[in-house]
Amino acid sequence: MQAIILAAGMGRRLGELTESNTKCMVAVNGKTLIDRMLQQLSTLELKRVVIVVGYKGDKLRDHVGDKYGNLDIVYVENPVYDKTNNIYSLALATEYLKQDDTLLLESDLIFDDSLLRMIVDDPYPNVALVAKYQSWMDGTMVKIDEERDILNFVPKKAFNFEEADQYYKTVNIYKFSKEFSRLKYIPFINAYCEVLGPNEYYEQVLQVITSLDKSYIKALPIGNEKWYEIDDVQDLDIAEAIFAEEKDILRKYYGRFGGFWRFSGMLDFCYLVNPYFPSKRLKDELKASFDTLLTEYPSGMKINSLIASKSFGVKQDYIVPGNGAAELIKILMDLLPGKLGIVRPTFEEYPNRREGDTLVTFVPQNNTYRYSADDLMEFFGENRADTLLIINPDNPSGNFIMRKDLLRLADWAQERKMRLVVDESFVDFSDYWETSSLLDNKMLESHKNLVVMKSISKSYGVPGLRLGILASADVDLINKIKSEVSIWNINSFAEYFMQIYSKHEADYKTACCRFVEERKKFYAELQQISFLRVMPTQANYFLCEVLKPYTAKEIVLTMLKRFNILTRDCSLKQGLNPDKQYMRIAIRNREENSRLTAALNNISKQKK
Repeated sequence: MQAIILAAGMGRRLGELTESNTKCMVAVNGKTLIDRMLQQLSTLELKRVVIVVGYKGDKLRDHVGDKYGNLDIVYVENPVYDKTNNIYSLALATEYLKQDDTLLLESDLIFDDSLLRMIVDDPYPNVALVAKYQSWMDGTMVKIDEERDILNFVPKKAFNFEEADQYYKTVNIYKFSKEFSRLKYIPFINAYCEVLGPNEYYEQVLQVITSLDKSYIKALPIGNEKWYEIDDVQDLDIAEAIFAEEKDILRKYYGRFGGFWRFSGMLDFCYLVNPYFPSKRLKDELKASFDTLLTEYPSGMKINSLIASKSFGVKQDYIVPGNGAAELIKILMDLLPGKLGIVRPTFEEYPNRREGDTLVTFVPQNNTYRYSADDLMEFFGENRADTLLIINPDNPSGNFIMRKDLLRLADWAQERKMRLVVDESFVDFSDYWETSSLLDNKMLESHKNLVVMKSISKSYGVPGLRLGILASADVDLINKIKSEVSIWNINSFAEYFMQIYSKHEADYKTACCRFVEERKKFYAELQQISFLRVMPTQANYFLCEVLKPYTAKEIVLTMLKRFNILTRDCSLKQGLNPDKQYMRIAIRNREENSRLTAALNNISKQKK
């Protein structure tokens, strides 16, 4: 067996990274694509590796040479790489293609070591590695049947999004027998080039062949094995996260702050959203207006504050909609003077917006990080702050203060001319969700020192819309905040969500009830994990102490690498006991929670 690597292309979409080198010389986490690929091929018994070069081919030759470990390297030159596509590069290598069974690879790939052994060991002589279609994938797709026969190749122009669930993406790693190459593939390549010219793709020839006889080539789905095709700098960034070294992997994932839909099959137990809302009915209504919402401008602040007023039952003069709560947090923290009282551990977005010497910090002195309104009044009665911030329920502890106690705290703060900011982004996940919100005109008017923040992204399960609200009867503060945001600070989809939400309020209430029941089940399951001490919560996440001999990093890394489940290592979070290990686990739906507990149980059994 031999391998042929197509490496003639210019890689224009990688910009300056390919100004002086071919695409396969781009490094992922310090190692070039070609070095990684050749190292993987060197584990196989190959007669030779043929590299088709073109753009910056001399540099690639100088880098690789004629030997790479136990591999003999030969080169084929494509002198018109800038005027041709990969069908011509492969046509130039047909003399080699017909001499031996061949692994065909494109040089811009990065993949798990297991993929090469998987395709080599497959009993069928002609095989294409394929991966279930994901939204990040681009290029040639295939449809396959239960026998793994490729029913047809689907070029980019023929892609039908309504059939996307039936598609598999070609990984661009193939195995061909020399008989297939000599009798079928090469004659078709030559004929195709003669008729249509050299500016086509070799997959088009495979499409023609499979249309004549579907049994010629088998598909081999790779399941959850990792791979990525690097066409541009965003692909490179994602590949560096997927294939990061163990010491860097969590930093690379956590530093993305979302966007994990780009990572095939990943289950995100790190970021926090409602698993039961929006309903299918609401999503269908959004889809029905997709074209209009995409192509029309949203309204300005005056109209959107009116819509927010209608949706959340607060006077228009008292409410500001934001591009997520994050936009409103930044503005609020910039506007509020003096000292900010906080509880730690907590959601750090607020204190991160302040200078350290302006913070007055209370840390609960117990092993579950519980605290009450009375604890806060006692501490901040002695340690003065101009503004007191409460996240309710708190993140990551899940600590919860009942509304009557929050109002008592608001009265106490008002007497002392302190502003009270309550972030109730997670309050609808509590057992008392129907009676816990402070978004009420009378409560706001009787406590003009009160500011209420709510992330709609979290509560309503729509983080992609980027929507949050801030409410207060302090109209001067509200007007200052409105003057700080841009004229179109929320998009048309977020505006429309607020407009139609009231029609779906009954579904939201059902979702809240379902969530409370699911949390009880999940809590009972997590308590059975031997290495976790699970703290009670009123939010949509659990703070867990990871017990010795495990560490939180060990558990989080194992969950990510073996099970493709992302959780949060909280051990370094300010306010948590530095001598102990902690992780935070989001609460999702029944199926996904069961998958997580199965993975944790597997880790526990493996350790034994």
